[in-house]
Amino acid sequence: MLYRLREAGFMAFLVGGCVRDLLLGLEPKDFDVATDALPEEIKKLFRNCRLVGRRFRLAHVFFGRETIEVATFRATSAPSEGDEPLPETDPEDGETPELDDETGARAFDASGRILRDNVYGTIDEDVWRRDFTANALYYNIADFSVWDYVGGAEDIAARRLRLIGDPETRYREDPVRMLRAARFEAKLGFEIDPDTARPITTLRELLSAVPPARLFDETLKLFLTGHGARSFEVLRRRGLLAALMPSVDSYFVSHPGSLVEQLLVKGLANTDARVIEDKPVTPTFLFALLLYGPIAAIIEAAPPERWHELATILDACDQAVRGAQTHMAIPKRFALGVREMFALQPRLEHPRGRRALRVLEHPRFRAGYDLLLLRAEFGLAPPEMATWWTRLQEVSAEERDRMVDALGGEAARGAPAARRGGRRRRRRPRARATAPT
Repeated sequence: MLYRLREAGFMAFLVGGCVRDLLLGLEPKDFDVATDALPEEIKKLFRNCRLVGRRFRLAHVFFGRETIEVATFRATSAPSEGDEPLPETDPEDGETPELDDETGARAFDASGRILRDNVYGTIDEDVWRRDFTANALYYNIADFSVWDYVGGAEDIAARRLRLIGDPETRYREDPVRMLRAARFEAKLGFEIDPDTARPITTLRELLSAVPPARLFDETLKLFLTGHGARSFEVLRRRGLLAALMPSVDSYFVSHPGSLVEQLLVKGLANTDARVIEDKPVTPTFLFALLLYGPIAAIIEAAPPERWHELATILDACDQAVRGAQTHMAIPKRFALGVREMFALQPRLEHPRGRRALRVLEHPRFRAGYDLLLLRAEFGLAPPEMATWWTRLQEVSAEERDRMVDALGGEAARGAPAARRGGRRRRRRPRARATAPT
């Protein structure tokens, strides 16, 4: 598509994270294009194109399952001034906001955050609108050269993350840049330049004004792209976890080095390994890990005799999710998934005869089982039951029957039968669960 743009008389460059990753010897996850063609002109060239964007209009060109994001050069007056627009879509990550009819001038809110920007310019102006120097390199297919206006190549070689322009102004324009800085520090192993890092402590509360849906998207990028364990460490060290998920940070502040923290870090490391192996990961399991501490704290606030009750655990799940949703949007399907995972824990810890076979068919069984394994590893669930469920999945159907029959027999022998008139009186079992901590 770069050559089609050039043949039509337009400039066309690869830009952003893909150029950075190629210089680092990494395989880019996607490719983004910058051009002097207007969005409407791009759409005329490519039938497989859709225009998106509220604050900044972009063209998405589709090639099968791949999407190339094409951005028109943006205008600016100077690199240090406050009217620098923020791309509505991350050039590296490809967010796709809804299209807005307002495509005119630049607009800000009272705090300096950019609300809308569709003022187009030249490549010499466009570079000052990008966030970090490492993401501001342009690869020119005309002569296979890299255009570097801001010392980005030098910063990449030094593994340094530096904002373009005045850091405080840039963070006020878009507070999510603080999360992006943490993400690149975790993902790339870069050190954040001291001037870029300094305002984070005083400006992190600006994240509370970011739309909750955008914070949800950023959370997935932080924790579900192969560097979640490292992201957790960076967010805590930079004080950003307190702004992103206050209840989670509060739990770890009051329970330093707890088993729950160890469980979370190990769970994130396991998720990272799955991403690297190109195995599926789910936000449901991620939020079950992140909210484990707040859920445990709510359970422990109840009378001790109620800690093991299923109703107590489910109510704690609901409260913890609602608390997180004051800052971040958690779609209902994932919130319900967290609830179902914790609801499975008592059934996994105390399987009841042949009912165990029905648990295997539960749509959340695998996630609930993985959580049980983690809990057992840190002494938060019976290790023998984790071993039992592992074996149950490995053996033949006949051996499964023998295992669950033996389990039922042991349960029957363990409790005397209540009889009336020579007949066994059936009692409805009381649902019980083990508290998370």
